[in-house]
Amino acid sequence: MIWKKKQAESLDKDLIAKYKLSPIQAKLFAIRGINTDQQLDFWLNADESKLADPFLMHDMKKTVDRINQAIDKGEKITVYGDYDADGITATSIMVETLSILGADVDFFIPNRFDDGYGPSLERYQELVNNGTKLIITVDNGVTGIEEVNYAKKCGVDTIVTDHHIFQDEIPDAYAIVHCNYPNQDYPFDDYCGAGVAYTICRALMTDNMSELLDLAMIGTIGDMVKVSGEGHIIVKQGLEILNNTQRPGLRALIKNAGLELGSIDASDVGFAICPRINAVGRLADANLAVNLLLCDDEEEAEKLASIVEKLNDKRKQLTQEIFEICEKQIQQYGWQSKKTLVLYDHNFHEGVLGLVTNKIAEKYHKPTIILTEADNGELKGSGRSVVGFNLFNALIKLKGTVLTKFGGHEFACGLSLKKDSLVKLRDCFESSFQPVATSELVKMYDDELNLNDLTLDTYRQMVKVGPFGTDNPEPVFSITNPHISKLIKIGQNKNHIKMCVSNFSNELDLIGFDRGYLDTNILPYVHMIMVTLGINKWNNKAKLQGIISDFIFAAPPSLTNVRIVDLRNENYIMGFADRYLLFDKNSIEIANNIDNISSDKIILATDYMQNNESVVFLDTPTSKEQFDRVLNNDFNKIYLRFLIDPYPISKLPDRELFESIFNYIVNHPNLSLSDYKLVATYLGINYDCIKFVLRVFWELNWIDYDVKNELIKAITSPKVTKITDSKYFQAISQRLTFTDMLKNMSSDSLLKYIKDHNSNL
Repeated sequence: MIWKKKQAESLDKDLIAKYKLSPIQAKLFAIRGINTDQQLDFWLNADESKLADPFLMHDMKKTVDRINQAIDKGEKITVYGDYDADGITATSIMVETLSILGADVDFFIPNRFDDGYGPSLERYQELVNNGTKLIITVDNGVTGIEEVNYAKKCGVDTIVTDHHIFQDEIPDAYAIVHCNYPNQDYPFDDYCGAGVAYTICRALMTDNMSELLDLAMIGTIGDMVKVSGEGHIIVKQGLEILNNTQRPGLRALIKNAGLELGSIDASDVGFAICPRINAVGRLADANLAVNLLLCDDEEEAEKLASIVEKLNDKRKQLTQEIFEICEKQIQQYGWQSKKTLVLYDHNFHEGVLGLVTNKIAEKYHKPTIILTEADNGELKGSGRSVVGFNLFNALIKLKGTVLTKFGGHEFACGLSLKKDSLVKLRDCFESSFQPVATSELVKMYDDELNLNDLTLDTYRQMVKVGPFGTDNPEPVFSITNPHISKLIKIGQNKNHIKMCVSNFSNELDLIGFDRGYLDTNILPYVHMIMVTLGINKWNNKAKLQGIISDFIFAAPPSLTNVRIVDLRNENYIMGFADRYLLFDKNSIEIANNIDNISSDKIILATDYMQNNESVVFLDTPTSKEQFDRVLNNDFNKIYLRFLIDPYPISKLPDRELFESIFNYIVNHPNLSLSDYKLVATYLGINYDCIKFVLRVFWELNWIDYDVKNELIKAITSPKVTKITDSKYFQAISQRLTFTDMLKNMSSDSLLKYIKDHNSNL
């Protein structure tokens, strides 16, 4: 990963004076390209009155006329929503507006576990049978081809309102209102479902309906759509409405979240309010959340909000439990070396799989799929990707063959498959991964943070360049050559850190989430810290703090004359060496998947021809002879890591394991290597370990391998030999012994060994 500073021409001085901008505001506006009088006026002053005419959106007049017709005739209208924060707020917006107009309106939210996402033919049938004459979808509907056709045949009209990507076929609905409908005249194309619903309600009421902006804003932030353009108005004005809301449901929700009216910002909505609303749909019936938002009784609102809070606590607990199980699977089966991860347990709770998948993908920097078993016996789950890998493109080709259901986009997806397709999915997913050269992955930061000028007022000035979110990212600042103190591990599992950076006159507390691997040994190597700024509110006191986005490492001045640095006990890769040497070609793909090492710096030790460079020994030498040969090079500095083991196993299997696998072969003849991937999970054994054992058995002529059919069976009367007679066993044993020696010998002994083999060091 490479960080580059954003560049932009300074704002015109007259504009700075006209809008009374502070230096940090002027800098951030310039970087974001908000640099004209018109743009600044819109950003600082635009309100809902500046939103475009809602009738510019496709089929809007047709929609309004049909809804008014239904109201006039007393027809039953059902709003068909979705179970996430966007769908819940969109449903609430539509139901509230139709109720004001006197409509006979009801709503339906699909159950995540019973109905899945989007239109359900069975539910449409129920709605028709219950007397619904007009169905209005919100935050879904563009995939409902069969459902809309059914309703139409029954004389029921469907108005589809959505923002998701159109598929090959468009529903034959009475009307389609979509923020991104092809060739329509509406100027903003990235509303969420709640934003589209709000636009329809503006048209219905011929009014700006400012009182609905709090709900539209929550949906916008929850669905991570643009907060620029009209999205900026929705979020900015919505936050103002929210901070003065009289909705009993929101007030109760805000109270339970520990927030204070008057000081809630976009970050609070994204990290405290949206997760609580989402928790309902993840673990229970999302109708509860709609009832909470529409509730007008304070006592009832407090009861509902209390249930929501308990569900949110359960959501956190389940997320952590499943995350820990996934980590154990990765360790148990040796999947750290895989390019992708597909994790499965039939007991995983479906409602939190997306959250856990995101955490695993972020920690291991690998595209990840996590699956559980559905009631119908199929596997069902979520996928998340990493920068540079298009998850949708990798998996869409498997739909209809390996996958029974699939939908998503570049970075996230949902999928289903038959249980016996799990191994095939793992194989196809792994083979689909093509690592992107990490030198191409560039992140941008806004500016160097001046600790001398850093105050709460600085932060308040910065906030006026917000609200921040998609298409207006939160500012990232660098702190160069920081003086770090007070590093402590925090959190229940000590997987977060808290530290303090300071200069002679000021200091700033920093929080690093999921960075528990850092310790005081690597602090001297920290060259820059990338942070975002926030407010820590505790005991009615507000204090500025930084949230760590990344670290950039460099060799500290104190090590200028040190030629060999022992970093074997560190888990973090510090990407500041000239080259990263690998002793085994099988380690290349693993190294390429480490996110803060540029791929153009990775090279096989046998191909290394440079002089006077600083190098990292990234994996473990395969033999003493190989190590000694590489040490003859002219290095300026060596960093010892030995982080990657280029062997199929990390330790030799014991006798009981060999016996267990052989007995399994005897009792289960004619299984393929692919079958043994499933066997590995069943036996709780690393698949690479099984392959190692099979190779030893084959060399000793204890098993027969049918190459044509790829089938394995035990030989009836094998020759009596010892496991240790296998040359493959002996070779791996010697390598592992040498590896253990390099990893476990004292620093003094290892440094002496290296110096004895390279007189220049």
